[in-house]
Amino acid sequence: MLPRELRLKKRSAFKATYKTGTSFYQDGITMVCGRINRDNTPTKIGFVVSKKIHKRAVRRNRIKRLMRESYRLIVKRQGFHSKYMSAIFVASSKLLYKNFSYINTSITKLASKL
Repeated sequence: MLPRELRLKKRSAFKATYKTGTSFYQDGITMVCGRINRDNTPTKIGFVVSKKIHKRAVRRNRIKRLMRESYRLIVKRQGFHSKYMSAIFVASSKLLYKNFSYINTSITKLASKL
């Protein structure tokens, strides 16, 4: 699990990131980045899997868990600060039955753009 200071939690923070953000797409995952970080604060991250992807919460939560773990490993390996204040990873239906290695490569490519 990501540390509490790296998580995007509030609905207003998600809305602000979507409103002011720029987006990048890679293999079924869209990354929306918020405002440019003027301070030296760590980037807050959120993960979203819509109910349109699958009606079962078990499937949606599995995708979120895989994306979170992939990002956690990247942060652990690189210890990384980016130029954005917040970022949201949004999954598409392509990820529904994919394994961890597929999701990990997608998140790694997107995180390099952070």
